[in-house]
Amino acid sequence: MTEAGAKKAAGKKSGKGKGKNAKKNQPNITPVAENRKAKFRYEILDSVECGMMLMGSEVKSMREGKLSLDEAHIRVTNGELWLVGSDIAHYNNAGMWNHDPRRPRKLLVHAKEFDKFAGRAFERGLTLIPLRVYFSERGLAKCVMGLVKGKKLHDKRETIKKRESDRGLQRAMRRK
Repeated sequence: MTEAGAKKAAGKKSGKGKGKNAKKNQPNITPVAENRKAKFRYEILDSVECGMMLMGSEVKSMREGKLSLDEAHIRVTNGELWLVGSDIAHYNNAGMWNHDPRRPRKLLVHAKEFDKFAGRAFERGLTLIPLRVYFSERGLAKCVMGLVKGKKLHDKRETIKKRESDRGLQRAMRRK
């Protein structure tokens, strides 16, 4: 028996492989866009995943990565959540059926989640912002919405100090 055959046979006897306790493959979801400044500007209290109502040209443009969440926020209007201020660039091949890049987009959430987040969004100092946008395994556009509270200037300074000290530790560990 060759070495490869012996290893293969040993692997079968040891119980390795797919079974009840084997880890399931987690989907590797890469975000289309992330709100990178959110972690620096805000303290994230809670988050929830919600769907997005989009036009076809918006979906195709998002698949090309042409989405910006820099100035975006979420507004509660007439019992609905709307993503306002996001910018989805024009899709080149859409022609005259292209979309308005800055139009408000409706977000879809379950009623319980809406009641929880919309109610808390009206509290003093809290707001709703999009944290990231991605496509699910089924190809649906999803937005992770966060309930956030703005950081004060001294909190931002603490964040910078902590980040710099962590970088220094990482450099020191690499040198040794």
